[in-house]
Amino acid sequence: MDPPSQSSISQNNYRSGFVAIVGPPNVGKSTLINSILGHKIAITTPKPQTTRKLIRGILTGERFQIVFVDTPGIHHSKKMLNQMMVKIAMEAINDVDVVLFVIDASRRDRGHEFAILDMVKDCGKPIILIINKIDTIAKENILPIIEEANNIHHFETIIPVSAFYGDGIEIIIDEIMKHLEEGPAYYDTYTITDQGKEELISEIIREKIFLLAEQEIPYSTLIEINELKEDDEKISLHAIINVEKSSQKGILIGKDGRFITKVKRMAIHDLKNIYNKKIEMHIWVKVMRDWTSDERKLKEIGLWL
Repeated sequence: MDPPSQSSISQNNYRSGFVAIVGPPNVGKSTLINSILGHKIAITTPKPQTTRKLIRGILTGERFQIVFVDTPGIHHSKKMLNQMMVKIAMEAINDVDVVLFVIDASRRDRGHEFAILDMVKDCGKPIILIINKIDTIAKENILPIIEEANNIHHFETIIPVSAFYGDGIEIIIDEIMKHLEEGPAYYDTYTITDQGKEELISEIIREKIFLLAEQEIPYSTLIEINELKEDDEKISLHAIINVEKSSQKGILIGKDGRFITKVKRMAIHDLKNIYNKKIEMHIWVKVMRDWTSDERKLKEIGLWL
């Protein structure tokens, strides 16, 4: 992961650095980065393995800049796409200053989560354990999780949080600052993500498919924005939703086009709120057979290392 070009911001005692948010799938990593930034830059759904690519979110304060890197969930899989997602997450750890390892407080059996930790704990970087979703359990159940974690690894610190409600976010920032050295800002003050508009729009569309579709459909979709025009009042775009099978295309379109119309309506609603403009969207569904196992296509969309 190459660092972005530096901006002109540079001050004495100004601290900056990169922080990877890692962990198993579906523990709330994307919700956490959205909560830290106070803006939606990463899609969130109840389904695991929603995040596919690295997403940078930039938090700039008066005397600091922290670049958070949201990563795909680390898990074991035989599928080429999933293997590449895990590889991308692991590579990201090599290029950061601090690692936030996130687990889900509501899971009774954390054996799988701490098994994933074995893949990360020897990275040589400070690791802060984030116990997320504490709003879903009784307060007296938090301490046993902390004790269990302390017996497994020596974390720099352990922070219980509720990313959904924003509880504990300031503590995370304070702890990260202890591990950052003096350095310049890498982005200007007003930048909150390195994502382009096309990429964010495609992710919003994909999020709605994850929320509405069942089984393998969400994981077999690839969204491409092949035309985007913008003026002061409106954004017009053409989106293609690629799926792997003809049967998936039929499901995604739905009877009389109802399913794809609902996806479009929900996506437009979010995009209006993000950009404060009228959204004009045209969507087509096409079949791109077995794209999740196609090395050439995975390279083309940046999911290959």
